[in-house]
Amino acid sequence: MARVLRGEWMLGIGGSTLAAAVTVSKPDGSAAPAEFLKLREEAWQRLGSDARARYDAFVAAADAGEVQSPRLHVNMIGVRRGAKGSGRARVLLDYVHDMAAADGTVEGVALSTENPANVPLYEHFGYRVTGHTRVSPDLSTWALYRPVAE
Repeated sequence: MARVLRGEWMLGIGGSTLAAAVTVSKPDGSAAPAEFLKLREEAWQRLGSDARARYDAFVAAADAGEVQSPRLHVNMIGVRRGAKGSGRARVLLDYVHDMAAADGTVEGVALSTENPANVPLYEHFGYRVTGHTRVSPDLSTWALYRPVAE
């Protein structure tokens, strides 16, 4: 709901069912809508202060490796199990890369992953690791960035 309220882009590939999807934001510094802030606070009330502290630690760790330039940010990308290996992630990422190139105000695309097996995949798509942080004993995050093709 947060992504909808903030007007972020949501793209998908499918036929009768959704096979792959990506959500993308353009950090523009605009304030979050009041409805979003209310929902977020309600969620934190339900989840508790420990969950919020873990989330805040994760965000701080993830932000440490982010490239600080105008960029699109891939918030989430997923491919349905039955469609893995079908090239749908490439189609979605290529579309996001084209969006970045056409935008004229961004210099690249950023994303992060907490799955070490994803790092080589993103490197295959032209991303480079810009940061790696251990958030907790059982959680690491990698920040990756791909400049707009020249």
